[in-house]
Amino acid sequence: MTVLKTIRGAFDLRRPLARIGAVLSALALAACQPIEMGASGPQTGPSIDPSQPVQVALLVPGGTGSADLDWLARSLSNSAKMAAADARGATIDLRIYDAGSEPGTAVAMANRAVAEGAKIILGPLFADSANAVGNAMAPQGVNVLSFSNNTDIAGGNVFVLGNTFDNVADRLVKYGVRNGKRRILMVAEDDTAGQVGAHAIERAIRRNGATLAGTAVHPLSQSGIDGIVPNVAQAALSGNVDAVFLTANQGAVLPYLTDRLADAGVTSATVQMMGLTRWDQPSARLQLRGVQGGWFAIPDTTMKAQFDQRYRAAYGETPHELGSLAYDGVSAIAALVRAGKSNALTTSGLTQNSGFAGVSGAFRLRRDGTNERALAVATVRGGQVVVLDPAPRSFGGFGF
Repeated sequence: MTVLKTIRGAFDLRRPLARIGAVLSALALAACQPIEMGASGPQTGPSIDPSQPVQVALLVPGGTGSADLDWLARSLSNSAKMAAADARGATIDLRIYDAGSEPGTAVAMANRAVAEGAKIILGPLFADSANAVGNAMAPQGVNVLSFSNNTDIAGGNVFVLGNTFDNVADRLVKYGVRNGKRRILMVAEDDTAGQVGAHAIERAIRRNGATLAGTAVHPLSQSGIDGIVPNVAQAALSGNVDAVFLTANQGAVLPYLTDRLADAGVTSATVQMMGLTRWDQPSARLQLRGVQGGWFAIPDTTMKAQFDQRYRAAYGETPHELGSLAYDGVSAIAALVRAGKSNALTTSGLTQNSGFAGVSGAFRLRRDGTNERALAVATVRGGQVVVLDPAPRSFGGFGF
């Protein structure tokens, strides 16, 4: 395996809110629908009486003084309220708690919620807070459905609802292998998120029978990126690489990196480009020359468009991209309760095999605390998003 040299530079490209990067009366949004139970095994979570109100605690990142986090907290709260109101045949007693952004505050709010009768915790957002809440709730037998996408905290009584790097990497690599793109060169940032993404790509390559043709790790700086471009270009254009997979987690990295690679002759016209992040958000990215023809993964947009329209009509603003995770969490719980399942909040209830129809498409929780989400493969042509392979609508036959 070729390892490409990295050079540290001086200009920081970090985003201030990098931690976040993992959001209808007549047009009633379809609630999550349970079908089958998961396999038996060790259980966490209380038994409930599904004919009675089920108390759900929602921990949101409010109270920090950050306008962005307040918007996200508002979106999560409003989305959860929408799902609770839509829970026909089940009564969800939703209680909302400002958990801030620090683990100590989140634990205090979770303990308060359980003392007040909560049977399950929905949230918090940040991985360190979710891990702390999970540890605090474990002795009390309470499951935690975090909004994080960090699989390092998953397991035991902690589940992650956020779309994970593993979901995206597996979808793209699998699609690539089906289309003859087996030899993959990986380019990743040297920060924590970049390395978590890199490990997900490596796992997807092994899982799908592809080959890691080389790895380039770059610092979060312009000169750091400049330092790897010549070697990346040489490897990508050598004839021994079918695709270049970029983590590009930090907002300023994708425009600069793809532009510099394009200068060196590396575009999807010469070797297939892939991205671990959304190359269509913000929309200005669609005009970047380096993303044209590249592959990235997106959720099923049909339900999400309906949800966004309904949210704007009700609350007069666009929801945060992560807001729909709260709708998915509440509606999944409601669907299990509506089905009369006394084990709705236990491991076996939450991890039933058929999964749920969420706002952003089908998803299911796994016993190891991770999740699987059905994703579409998309590209950019002429500044427009084009879906190459639609997101599956269920887990019945697409090999997840």
